[in-house]
Amino acid sequence: MTEQVPAEKSGLARRLPLIAIGVIALIGAFTLRDVLSFQALAENRQALLAFRDEHYAATVIAFVAFYATIVAFSLPGATIATLTGGFLFATFPGVLFNVTGATVGAAGIFLAARWGLGERLAARMDSSTGTVRRIKDGIDANQWEMLFLIRLVPAVPFFVANLVPALVGVPMARFVITTFLGIIPGALVYTSVGAGLGEVFARGETPDLGVIFQPEILLPILGLCLLAALPILLKAVRGKKGL
Repeated sequence: MTEQVPAEKSGLARRLPLIAIGVIALIGAFTLRDVLSFQALAENRQALLAFRDEHYAATVIAFVAFYATIVAFSLPGATIATLTGGFLFATFPGVLFNVTGATVGAAGIFLAARWGLGERLAARMDSSTGTVRRIKDGIDANQWEMLFLIRLVPAVPFFVANLVPALVGVPMARFVITTFLGIIPGALVYTSVGAGLGEVFARGETPDLGVIFQPEILLPILGLCLLAALPILLKAVRGKKGL
């Protein structure tokens, strides 16, 4: 009994960051919807632009940290933050700041999940047999392709794409690289929408956030998805021929 207490405490301590993220995400879902909204951006746009003009470097640092916090704690407002990046910094370098903030935040939740659950779960999958082992082997054989796919496909929730790799033993460097590169297409679309918010505000309108599903934008993204999936398909075909 005395030997189990420290282990139990250690297990709880390892889960604390993940628990904190869950609690803050739940609180933020109910308290920050009106704060991190398009209306809030519209009402504070002049103050934000004035601060940016006077303190550009500080604005960049604060914005990236703010974006990373939203992603790390799965708070509402990631889309608004992306639009804000475009509004404050134009399409470029705004997209770079957006992608950097999102990647830093994703790395934070990835590490929390890996530290709290991922290492033990990955070890169990490595030592397992049967179906579970085949699934793990399939993921390991196509990690780069799978990681790019879950970032490129618009239907995959961002927090899911952050948690799953941590739970199956994906290396940190591989996760960061595929996150940074994989979210660029979607971030570029919404950052460019944000860059045009000045005209939208002047007309008293709201931006079209469904723009990413328009054929001229969605089809190239789906093309990238197919390109990422092609190595997986080729391996599957070669595997069947080998049988």
